Amino acid sequence: MSEDLFAAKAKERLAAKGPLAARLRPKRFEDVVGQDHLIGPSGPLRVLVEQQRVTSGILWGPPGTGKTTLARLIAEHSHMVFEPLSAVTAGVKDVRDAIDRATRRLGERGERTILFVDEVHRFSKSQQDALLPAVEEGTVVLLGATTENPFFEINAPLLSRATLWRVAPLNTAALETLADRGALEEGATLSVEVRSTLIAQVDGDARALLTTLEVAAALALARGGEGSALVSEGDLLAARSGVILNRSSDTHYDQVSAFIKSIRGSDPDAGLYWMLRLLNAGEDPIFLARRLVILASEDIGMADPMSLVLASAAADAVRLVGLPEAKLNMAQAVIHLALAPKSNSVTVALGLAERDAALPRHDVPAHLRDGHYAGAKALGHGVSYRYPHDDPRGFADQPYRPEDLETHEYYRPLAHGSEPQRSAWRASRRGGDLPSEDA
Repeated sequence: MSEDLFAAKAKERLAAKGPLAARLRPKRFEDVVGQDHLIGPSGPLRVLVEQQRVTSGILWGPPGTGKTTLARLIAEHSHMVFEPLSAVTAGVKDVRDAIDRATRRLGERGERTILFVDEVHRFSKSQQDALLPAVEEGTVVLLGATTENPFFEINAPLLSRATLWRVAPLNTAALETLADRGALEEGATLSVEVRSTLIAQVDGDARALLTTLEVAAALALARGGEGSALVSEGDLLAARSGVILNRSSDTHYDQVSAFIKSIRGSDPDAGLYWMLRLLNAGEDPIFLARRLVILASEDIGMADPMSLVLASAAADAVRLVGLPEAKLNMAQAVIHLALAPKSNSVTVALGLAERDAALPRHDVPAHLRDGHYAGAKALGHGVSYRYPHDDPRGFADQPYRPEDLETHEYYRPLAHGSEPQRSAWRASRRGGDLPSEDA
């Protein structure tokens, strides 16, 4: 009973004001987190806006990275009318009506229009063709937003008339800034640990971060009363599992975890089961395909190098084919990765190398430095370098790292799959004979 009252109070708090994401929508370019490569002080998109020379473009990036926000800011700071369309619900008639309104604005008041098409990759060929004349003549400035590869999803004639702007995934620093802003707006407090957990849960999606934070903050404030309340790990868990709106215990990220762990554990049947559970619940197949590409290096690596090739090919197939047919490509990748020999030697090697790479600066050994310019030899640069192809063994015994790091071993082959062959080759470089073709 008390739990129901607690949830009801949190619902009332959420309903009392607009969504947190809407309240924190930036009004200035300076307020946007991330995307400095586009809208920083000297970013190309920022320069075009400030010079009032914005042309049609496609904003391509992952979900929740600010594509709609950027489009609204561009329209506002370019003094254009912002006309939004959703490719999910709009038809050819909607496109033509929007173009007619833009034509009247331009003729009657001299106002230009930015036609923003969200999820533009979902427009059919006929819908995209309907845009071409207006874009080419400048009746509208088209800004399309897409999470899909535009070279696969957007007609070449339309793409050739638009600038492609890559919207980057938000890094940890940007998400931390956004989380702190959200907590301040909600009158809640986040510990460093809880903030890190929140960021880890949302896979770089700023919208998901703010939605989760809004619910978690409502729970914390309902529990602690007015004033600044501390958001707990439990509040985050409740927010992500839909405790207020849906009491199902099958959370999204638990299913993703089960999906990855089943493949890592070499169980193809379980991998297929969790893949279909996620897809049936509406999960983005690209999200799962990315996880397979990561797993191919993280958990298989050099034990079966072809796993990365197959996982990457499956990800490309998902983008090219789409659901439901792409389930076949994903199923093939899941089965292959599950049955492949497992090794985390790449993960271990990367971690060890990162430790050394973070040490204070080490100079490049003289024989490895660029020797292709006048005066290089006088400095000793490249003088004693040995060209590996001149050696019948195909490699040259010479140091390739700073002297005090040369003996550090990062890659340590395991006894699985193809890795023994790599181990034999490494042993041959350390004084033995070359391994045979069958090694």
